[in-house]
Amino acid sequence: MSTLGAVEIRTLRDQAERHVQRLIEQRAASRLFTGDATLWGPEAEAEASIRLGWVRSPLHAPALVREILEVREALSADGISRIVLCGMGGSSLAPEVIAARDAVPLTVLDSTHPATVSRVIGADPSRTAVVVSSKSGSTIETRSHLAAFEARFAAAGIDAADRIILVTDPGSELQQLGIERGYRVFLADPDVGGRYSALTAFGLVPAGLAGANIAGLVAEAAAALPGLAADDAENGAVVLASAIAAGVPDAYACALVETGERLGLTDWIEQLVAESTGKHGTGILPISVCPADPEANGALPRSGRLFALSYGTSAESMEADVLVTAPLGAQLLIWEAATALLCSLLRVNPFDQPDVESAKLAAQAVLTDTRITPADAASVADAAHPVYRILHSAAGSSARTLGEELDAVRRGADPKGYVAIQIFADRGDEVSAWEALRAACVAVWQVPVSLGWGPRFLHSTGQLHKGGPAVGSYLQIVAESPQQDADAAFIPGQQIGFAELIAAQAQGDRSVLLERGRPVLSVSTSDLGELRLEIESALRSE
Repeated sequence: MSTLGAVEIRTLRDQAERHVQRLIEQRAASRLFTGDATLWGPEAEAEASIRLGWVRSPLHAPALVREILEVREALSADGISRIVLCGMGGSSLAPEVIAARDAVPLTVLDSTHPATVSRVIGADPSRTAVVVSSKSGSTIETRSHLAAFEARFAAAGIDAADRIILVTDPGSELQQLGIERGYRVFLADPDVGGRYSALTAFGLVPAGLAGANIAGLVAEAAAALPGLAADDAENGAVVLASAIAAGVPDAYACALVETGERLGLTDWIEQLVAESTGKHGTGILPISVCPADPEANGALPRSGRLFALSYGTSAESMEADVLVTAPLGAQLLIWEAATALLCSLLRVNPFDQPDVESAKLAAQAVLTDTRITPADAASVADAAHPVYRILHSAAGSSARTLGEELDAVRRGADPKGYVAIQIFADRGDEVSAWEALRAACVAVWQVPVSLGWGPRFLHSTGQLHKGGPAVGSYLQIVAESPQQDADAAFIPGQQIGFAELIAAQAQGDRSVLLERGRPVLSVSTSDLGELRLEIESALRSE
């Protein structure tokens, strides 16, 4: 297999070829890799001119890799064997998949649920080092996690300066804090946006400190660079961008599956493509699926498509519409380049995220509204069932049964659209069970269904849900935090706890969806597992 990677289109070839020729005629690939900010139109030019540093990342990375390995050796010498990453969106998803590729342990904290925070922070601090990643340095989740870890180290009599590593942009609030407190600081390229940062300090520092072979990863990406900058039909990024565009506007969702071991690359691609394309009423929602799911076994709902990702193992038996074959380092760069080229075809700015900011502002408004606190949000709903309460009805009335409410969610999705299940809860050991429920929804409803965990997805697919095409319908599930969890996971230096923060994030996201006219069923539950069983029962009765 070539380290350049290969993209094979098995369906929609004629439609894709039209886009391939357009990109070649426009010399889009070579312009992209020479930093041409005019590819996405005049409105995007200012932003694009300071967001294209990632096209050179594989060439600049070797010096960074050496620095990371030096810090890793120093931490190992101090008995550090556990690396925790506090980051959101691309800052957590990229290092997560890089670490998984090499089977090295990296604990990712990208949740504000108090049970999750307590579990991660409560582990043995004597062998723990923490990487806090934030481009702006002001991300509320990561700043709250940092404060909690500082308090944890202080309580254990450990100097936080020996254990905390910051990854941020030059001049950010986080860099200044790191200087003041003596933390190790890795400065990232300021001309790279978060979701295109897989091969920069944001992706490489956490994974490298955890023990991943980041030198090999960078070499894989560097080997793919020349082919990705070529204006020809063999360019994998050109072909991939064209294959995705070929399905628009017949469908606004597609499925992604890893053919071998599931590393989480599809989760990273979800946020890369959805957040880049999902604005001004357009966009594509990639949905991460498993090999056993209906989408990967010839049961694609409506007009969906399946993209299979292979790291070199055979995938000939899988009936995918598009097969992308490349080692992980090349996959990362291929998808970044393809997404940027796709946005050129769609005429959207791949580097902004206006509706992510709107959800943040809405959550902050909830926290500062003295008329009703997030902790009281569930109590204002009618108690329709001992396990759950309807906070907002997709059917227009909370007097309906759960089955009727779910049917309203299904019917709320456009024929070209999707249903998004959004869970604000502790992921814990519930992930596989909810993934199975997602697949069951697909089989019963015959509509694309995505699954996102809050607040993680707010920095990922959340942009598309609010700024993309109005074709989605939303099932929001908010797990109530037990009092002991709320007490255990306070936010040092703040007047709120993590329980209030995640409730405000859920309420803020819901409010923005409703403002945009999206159909939403919001359910608050005291027992996440029991609610899942209730939904499964309702599906079986359809």
